[in-house]
Parts: sequence; structure tokens; C-alpha cells
Amino acid sequence: QVQLVESGGGLVQAGGSLRLSCVPSGRTLSSYVMGWFRQAPGKEREFLADISWSGGSAFYANYAASVKGRFTISRDNAKNTVYLQLNSLKPEDTAVYYCAADRTRATLKSTYWGQGTQVTVSS
Repeated sequence: QVQLVESGGGLVQAGGSLRLSCVPSGRTLSSYVMGWFRQAPGKEREFLADISWSGGSAFYANYAASVKGRFTISRDNAKNTVYLQLNSLKPEDTAVYYCAADRTRATLKSTYWGQGTQVTVSS
């Protein structure tokens, strides 16, 4: 059974930064597309970014327009870890952030999900 464990959330002031981590337990997911999503209170879960790996140093990342330029997704297959760097945070970035993994693409129907990590941005 694969479990994704997120960490790195917390309380930060507007304009600050956080780095979220996601570590799969149970197996290595280097061939999977790894994604990050978030869900704010009263809102639907939304896609933020995903990253795939096709071998060597070939990583491919996609971003939602709302976070492109502020958030950066990366993965370290040697550490079996996916990261999401959050910069220039705004109060509207406050949400629970989730890591997901799927063989083909990161969507709301992704195969594996973490429990989420809370990010709170104060004004």
C-alpha cells in the first residue's frame, strides 16, 4: 500500500516562502507523475503543478496559471521526494496542500494521495 506523506506546511507572513515535501512510503514512484493540489475552505480542490521524469535529467513540469512564476515543483528521485517551493505567498494561498501520484497524469482522480499539510498565510 502506497502512502504519500506531506510536510513543510505552517504559518507564514505574506511575501514569505515555504517548501513542501512529499515522500511516498511503500514503494518508489519515480516513474509516476507527481502533482500538488490545494483546497481552501469552502472551495474545490485545485491543481497547482505536476512533474514527470523520463530518465536522466529530463524532468517536465506543468503549472496552473494562478501559481506559475511563484511556485516551483521539483523532484529528487534519489531521495524519492517531490518538493513544492512556495514563494511570494499571499493570504489567498491559505489552504491544505496535497501531494498526488498517478501513472499518467496528475488530476483529481490520481491514484495516490497524501493527507495534506496546512499552509496559512497571514496578512
